[in-house]
Amino acid sequence: MKYISILALAFLMSCNNSGINTESENFAVKTSFSNLDSDLKDYWYNGEAEISSYELSQARYGEMHEGKAVLIFVTEHFSPKSGTKADNPKKDAVPVLKLNATKKFNTGIYPYSMMNSTFFPFENGEYSIKITNTSQEWCGHTFMELENKSKFKVSLESYFEGESFENKTLAKANLEDDIWSKIRLNPTDLPTGKMEMIPSFFYLRLRHTELKAYEVTATLSKIDAEISQYSINYPTLNRTLNIQFETAFPYKILGWDETYKSGFGENTATLTTTAKRIKTIKSDYWNKHNNSDKPLRKELGLE
Repeated sequence: MKYISILALAFLMSCNNSGINTESENFAVKTSFSNLDSDLKDYWYNGEAEISSYELSQARYGEMHEGKAVLIFVTEHFSPKSGTKADNPKKDAVPVLKLNATKKFNTGIYPYSMMNSTFFPFENGEYSIKITNTSQEWCGHTFMELENKSKFKVSLESYFEGESFENKTLAKANLEDDIWSKIRLNPTDLPTGKMEMIPSFFYLRLRHTELKAYEVTATLSKIDAEISQYSINYPTLNRTLNIQFETAFPYKILGWDETYKSGFGENTATLTTTAKRIKTIKSDYWNKHNNSDKPLRKELGLE
């Protein structure tokens, strides 16, 4: 049955070889599933998601807070017209590598729960079709969304006074939130050198930083024969992000560290958030919702 489902998926994707366009926005992605590397097809189109858990030490309010992070990569069809998963893919459906990234940590008495979702075209992608971010804590919660149209269109719904806005447009620039998917698909295509980049939505929400592109310097290097690192330095934000990943396919994310001022006062200390991988599994997790499936959380180190 697994091989039948892969062949069916390949047939659906082969219909898109001529390119994909929305009706009125200048968005286009070329897709040719038949030309994809066989390793990519075998790994990402086997009917399972890849789930990786991480020990998280999160900088917040001038202190470090322990928690967990999870990266969930999975392929699916995305509908540019509805901006949602295409359960019944039509001709315009775009195959994407979806990343759901979560962070959970406590600050004193109250918890934080954050999630970032990116929908990156599986082949020949430049920017995600959509990015969403949610943040919940006892003071309130927020929802932020970016849509890839002729320009980036971003909206924010926030509990906090004066933060919300609708349909703010930005000229297209590199998106930090896309770097994770670019690593997984082809790290040799990562952008390097000086450029403009829009910071992670996680960072923008935690720091309440202005949404815009900032000048960065990005480098790709090898730590050793088996581990590579992608680094982004934001001079005006006094922020650096380093992502460590396997040099060899499938380029699993091993961890990351992120350094910046963690509070809001002038004398706030510069601290480094770190995440170190606990475990990676492949699973059709959407079918693992019974009590008998709870041991998988223990296997991931989440219990």
